[in-house]
Amino acid sequence: MELVRVKRNYQITIPQSLRKFLRLDVGDYLEVEIQDEKLVIRQVKLVHPDQEYFFTKEWQEKEAEADQDLSAGKVAGPFENLKDSLNALKTTKV
Repeated sequence: MELVRVKRNYQITIPQSLRKFLRLDVGDYLEVEIQDEKLVIRQVKLVHPDQEYFFTKEWQEKEAEADQDLSAGKVAGPFENLKDSLNALKTTKV
């Protein structure tokens, strides 16, 4: 159990060990409620867990790179059949 102090404007700091465990970041949302005379703070995810990968910095950087490639015309295809698309994969230089 961690001990925290209520500061000015009734703010508390979540200890680093708990932030790391929950992978909390600045801007994340927390739900606060009273249960059986206890203050309960629960992490709230506004994005479905199956979709979290899409909002990572790395994924968004790759999405931006793909958008730039599309805008610059760096694409192959469309292809009429599977054989042509596989051939393009084997011969296209990255």
